[in-house]
Amino acid sequence: MNKRTAYSEIFKKYVPIEFASMLADLLIGTNVKFKVVRGRKTKLGDFRYGSDLPKPIITVNGDLNPYAFLITALHEFAHYHTYMNYKNRVQPHGEEWKSAYRTLLIPVIDSKHLPKDIETALMRSLTNTKASSCADIHLSRALHQYDLKDEEPLLCLEQISKNTTFVLNGKHFVKLNKRRTRYECQETTSGKIYLVHALAKVTIIEL
Repeated sequence: MNKRTAYSEIFKKYVPIEFASMLADLLIGTNVKFKVVRGRKTKLGDFRYGSDLPKPIITVNGDLNPYAFLITALHEFAHYHTYMNYKNRVQPHGEEWKSAYRTLLIPVIDSKHLPKDIETALMRSLTNTKASSCADIHLSRALHQYDLKDEEPLLCLEQISKNTTFVLNGKHFVKLNKRRTRYECQETTSGKIYLVHALAKVTIIEL
């Protein structure tokens, strides 16, 4: 089994089968170590480099649904290409990264293998590329539709009513006013106000 076939077989476990070879080709064409890691609450993936690393590293959370894994991987490969072309002379999510990311997204969109809602959200993102899929509310909402459903599915914050008490990361909050893509939420014990993403998964507390 050659390297391309071997990588494709691995990627088929994480992305829609139509895109496994695409990611394999991207990996073969780079000098990067690609790691699938356990789910992290603070990020979906990252790109790291440094004098202490033999080669740059891309990590992607292994618990993402196939479409979210694909988009996150492309996001990080765009960081790799930006770094190779500009090193540290540009902003992490500046125009150079946006251009690299769009270049990787276009073949995916043109393939016509994406669900229509994700394709539409990605087309929209080409004209207003965000630093992450979570920051793009339309893309994030589309991707969440393909998450595996729990036996007792959690609700997104935007789905519950104002003044509802809920649990997030073990803390109790009350949902307040909307501010763009986030909501003001008051922690019940401290009274502090936090901004929570509209698509954060929460559990309602019945009072």
